[in-house]
Order: sequence, then C-alpha cells, then structure tokens
Amino acid sequence: MRISFVLEAEDIARFHAALARAERLADCMDEFEVVATAKEALDTLPLASAPSYVRQRLVCVQQMILMLEDEAWCLPLDERREVLRTLIYFADPEDLIPDDVAVIGLLDDAIMLELLLRRLRHVIDAYRDFCNYRRELEAAGAPAGPARGVLLARRRDALRQRMRRRIARVDTAPAAEGAAGDPPRSAR
Repeated sequence: MRISFVLEAEDIARFHAALARAERLADCMDEFEVVATAKEALDTLPLASAPSYVRQRLVCVQQMILMLEDEAWCLPLDERREVLRTLIYFADPEDLIPDDVAVIGLLDDAIMLELLLRRLRHVIDAYRDFCNYRRELEAAGAPAGPARGVLLARRRDALRQRMRRRIARVDTAPAAEGAAGDPPRSAR
C-alpha cells in the first residue's frame, strides 16, 4: 500500500525550524560527537518495531556514517557539514515527535531524512560509486599501496567534480514541482 500526503507551508516551516536547531547544535558539537551520537541512536532506537519506510531511510544514515569515517573518500568540508546536520537531526530524541512515542516517534525523522537525502543524493551517489570502484580494484587484484592509492585519488577527484557539478545544477535550476519543501542548502 502506498500512502502519500502533502506538507503545507506551515508544516515545512516546522521542519525548517527543527533543521535550524540541528544547525545550531552542529556549531557546538564536534564531528566525532555527532557520529557517536548517531551510532548510539541507531543502536538504541526501537528500530525493530519501526515501520519499513523508516528502516529504509536508516540504511542511508548508516551510509552517511561510513562516508564520514572513510579516510580514502575524505568528504570535503561543505558536504561534511550537510551530512553532519542530517545526522544531528536524526540523533536528536527531542525532535518534532519524540522518538520514544510508540509507532509514530520516528515518523518525523523519516520525513526529514527523505527531504535531506534528496539534497544529499549526489554526494551519496558519488560515494557509492567510489566504494564500487574500490571494490572493483580489489576484485581485479590491484596491489595495495601507492599505485592503488593514486587510482583511488583520481577516481575520488573525478567523482567529487561530478558531484559538485550536479549539486550546482540543482541549486541553480528552477524549483521543480514538489521541491519547494526541500530544506535549503546551507550558505557556502
């Protein structure tokens, strides 16, 4: 069954206010603390009883954590900040609907994750492509060491350029139907 709903301007304003709170928290938390808090939330939230639409989005939370911790990928600062604020919102137990409210406690997290993941899709896609390339190198028997490091660095740089071109196109494109609810990108 598919259920859809429309968020009105006042609903979007609530999410923007919650996101602004996450941004303020990002200013006073270090990255290690954010990642540790997100990991703890993944470990302690009642995910087993969460609806599948919530659990599907939490896979992306795990991917974002891996992306931040991946030294070979070394996500640039602007994109790191975007990912960190997403993790802060997710890990905040006192967001729009407190996470411990049975059945619906993670609904706001799923909605916000969906909105923010749309903004981060080019970052996540580039990281997935990087991981696939790294696995291909390993499967092909490329020797570890400087030579493989050079290949990974070239691929990483090309994927980052692609990622930024795509982000720039999204940021300069006219608003598409349904995109009005997307949270704005932080000022760069």
